[in-house]
This record gives sequence, C-alpha cells and structure tokens, in this order.
Amino acid sequence: MKDIVVKEKVIRRELILLGLMLLVAFLMNVYAILVHQGQWSELLSQLHVVGLLTLFLYGLVLLVRLIYWGGRAVWKRSVS
Repeated sequence: MKDIVVKEKVIRRELILLGLMLLVAFLMNVYAILVHQGQWSELLSQLHVVGLLTLFLYGLVLLVRLIYWGGRAVWKRSVS
C-alpha cells in the first residue's frame, strides 16, 4: 500500500486558513454581543457555536476553491 505524503507547506497553509476562519467567527460573536448588548460571558458560553461557525466558514472557502479549481480545469481542457 502506498503512503500519502502531505507537504508541510500545505498543512501550514490550511492551518492558517482555519485559524483565520476561527478569528472571523470569534469577531462575529463579539460584534453580535456589541450590537445586541449581550453579556460578555457569552464569549465563553457560545464557544461551541463559534467552533461550528468556523467549520462552516472553512467549508464555504473549500467549496469556493473547488469551484475555482474545477472551472479552471474545464477552461484548460476546452482551450487546448
């Protein structure tokens, strides 16, 4: 059986992207607390929602990347 090797550069890029999505979700939570005048304890009590939102945003980014790569592949095939 052949091993799958993932380069360190790819892992680092994906972790940075996931970290950015976590930061965006956290800032969205802070914004919601400010707008709705909620309690600051919600930063910790809603952490599971922030985690789910992070995964959702990462999935959206992945979907956009897949559409881009697919469209690019179709374009290259149709041009050549």
